[in-house]
Amino acid sequence: LPKKIEALAGQRVLAVSAGGAHSLALTADGAVFTWGRGEHGCLGHGEDLSDQVLPKKIEALAGQRVLAVSAGGAHSLALTADGAVFTWGQGERGCL
Repeated sequence: LPKKIEALAGQRVLAVSAGGAHSLALTADGAVFTWGRGEHGCLGHGEDLSDQVLPKKIEALAGQRVLAVSAGGAHSLALTADGAVFTWGQGERGCL
């Protein structure tokens, strides 16, 4: 059955995307939260490759106004208001 993600209850989520074993949420203030399997850096938390049971904000994107997110099998992308594209995760076959 569908279940509400209570950890995001205080956030106004505008978009979500799901990868192979990780998920992303984009909030109204342009922040990106990720959770799921952290292998290959899929969650965007730098050297911390641990799995995240609850959504965790990507601090490396602080100061960026993210407008859109997309998750692939083991990588993700974010598009910012100034037209920059950020990628993270597994870089096989040139996907980053």
